[in-house]
Amino acid sequence: MKNNKLNHEEGKSLNDHLFKKDMDRRTFLEGTTKIAGMALGLTIVNSLNGLPVSAASSSSVFHSLGEKPDLIFPVISDIHIQRQSDDFLKKFVTTLEQLNKVAPKQDAFVVVGDLTDLGTELEYDKFMSAYNPRKQSQAVSMFAIGNHDYWNGLSAADSQKLFCEKTGMESHFYHKVIKGYHFIVLGTEDGNTSGTFSVKQIEWMGDQLKIANDDDPKKPIFVFHHQPIKGTIYGSEWGFSQNRDLFYDTLKEYPQVVTFSGHTHYPLDDPRIIHQKDFTTIGTSTGAYLWLDSGRIQGEVPEGANFLNQALIVEVYNNKLIIKRRDIHNNDWTGEPFEISYPANKHNFKYTDDRDKKAPFFTNDAMLSIVNEKTTATSLAIMFTQAKDKLLVHDYKVVAKNVETNEVAKEFLAFSEFYKDPVPNPLKLQIDELKPNTTYGIEVHALDAYGNISNNSLKVLGKTLDGVVKEVTISLSKNVLKGIEDTVEVTVENARIPKSDWIGLYEINDKPGPIAAIWWMYTQVTDGTCKFTYNPKNNMYPGRYKEGSTYKLVYFYGSGYEAVASTTFTVGSK
Repeated sequence: MKNNKLNHEEGKSLNDHLFKKDMDRRTFLEGTTKIAGMALGLTIVNSLNGLPVSAASSSSVFHSLGEKPDLIFPVISDIHIQRQSDDFLKKFVTTLEQLNKVAPKQDAFVVVGDLTDLGTELEYDKFMSAYNPRKQSQAVSMFAIGNHDYWNGLSAADSQKLFCEKTGMESHFYHKVIKGYHFIVLGTEDGNTSGTFSVKQIEWMGDQLKIANDDDPKKPIFVFHHQPIKGTIYGSEWGFSQNRDLFYDTLKEYPQVVTFSGHTHYPLDDPRIIHQKDFTTIGTSTGAYLWLDSGRIQGEVPEGANFLNQALIVEVYNNKLIIKRRDIHNNDWTGEPFEISYPANKHNFKYTDDRDKKAPFFTNDAMLSIVNEKTTATSLAIMFTQAKDKLLVHDYKVVAKNVETNEVAKEFLAFSEFYKDPVPNPLKLQIDELKPNTTYGIEVHALDAYGNISNNSLKVLGKTLDGVVKEVTISLSKNVLKGIEDTVEVTVENARIPKSDWIGLYEINDKPGPIAAIWWMYTQVTDGTCKFTYNPKNNMYPGRYKEGSTYKLVYFYGSGYEAVASTTFTVGSK
């Protein structure tokens, strides 16, 4: 946009007997876990269930009774509408309908990128077919383009043109004024995963920030961009590096700025999802599937990750912002609302990197036990009482030592699974890759979201069984398929509990990694077995799946390419 004149017309363009029954995720996040003072006998292990969820806060969207906001708008991102499936589309419909109930009088509605999975016309049409009939007529629609919206085989310019034509946005970056409040929407400029924001666009943003500040320096300025700024919020390691400092420095002149970014799929429950230093940044989670930080045994995409569906609702008052976190998937709020006072003063910011220096701790009645029925020749399962923390217990550090040699056999981090509803308490974890018929000493420490580690720990002894280690195997209901539409039943045996484990389909001579999988999925394992039906209609690259060709299914441990089993089949004629 080259027009620096400000148009104040609204919406006009400018450019929880064993555990407390009512414990919910919000209670967990606030560090109020309650554990009864009784031994966790192994005989009752299987009867211990997760804690149910109760209402986390008032169902009223307004911050206080009788006080109405000047402006209210939801912010969502990463919807990932797909051509081959309507799963995410159904979640999007649920999101829109729920947000209309909790925020019936919206002034705007913002989606911060990745409306689609591959940026195709069909995906945009599906998105708009859900959005248009549920959009509140008075709400101004503002969509940002994300990297996935470029993954259609078109040039960047043509992808931007398609985005605008299908969504009704005037450009891939623009500025609007709604009820006197400024909204600056930026657009990543290509399909680069980490994001691309040119000097030209950043300079344009600087011009718009000056206009907004000159208009009223006491009011918040809202900025939206798909990828986060590195070094800010939870998940910002996935942010952009190119021109990062110029981008940041342009914003830091304006402490009243609040930026919203998507891309990471990191949950809103972690307190680091909001960050303040020179201005405020906040992440917007996802309406598609959960992604988490690396280095934990559950993996970056834990089993059942598709449950996550979250949104923000922003209420703007004369002297403050209230930002509420909504679990769409649970039809409830999560955590305390974030509150930002205005006029903004960075010296009064409270959501800073140093806001939690107190370590988490285990209560005196906390217990750690071995789950005997889950013990194998190479693994031990442990169950323990969750620790407490001021804000959030994020991880546990688990160390297993060989008692005979006193050597560390296994050391890892595991999520507290704070992202689940209900939060599991006790938490169960599997320790794999151990030796048969060996006794181990296991110790567990808690870590909070800010890296503070508990001074006390839980300890227990466990012994693996004496037996033979079984290899992972893949078997098929048939080895020759009748045409490219035929399906096959797949059974994987002796698989571990998934830690971002997945299975992919490749042509027989393809090398996984350099060559993308024709089809793939994250695995779900029950008692060491994973069963599913492979259906070619779900192929990501259907053009590579042909009659007369041989293909291999490869089972991978972790989110990389550690192949542990494979099998082949041939596609014959129909």
